[in-house]
Amino acid sequence: VAAQNCRKRKLNAILNLEEDVCNLQTQKETLKKEHSKCSQSISQIKQKLNKLYHEIFSRLRDDQGRPVNPHHYVIHCGSNGSVFIIPNQLVKFSQKQGNTKE
Repeated sequence: VAAQNCRKRKLNAILNLEEDVCNLQTQKETLKKEHSKCSQSISQIKQKLNKLYHEIFSRLRDDQGRPVNPHHYVIHCGSNGSVFIIPNQLVKFSQKQGNTKE
């Protein structure tokens, strides 16, 4: 009787583990689909942001009325909603200073 009970517990443990494996495989597939959708959304957002970036720079002009070169400037958004156009040199300089402080 003890051996029979032991075999029954072992069989129940195996069945529970098999059920867990099936549940985890289903969860894995669901997560893969969700990851794929998120990756697509990120890609679409990056494309939209890139288009917006180019649209903004196509409309910007310097003091002499010449187009602003997007390779020399970056768009910086402040935490309060303000937007600045900053020269690349200032961004690189501040990043170097931030790295040396760390």
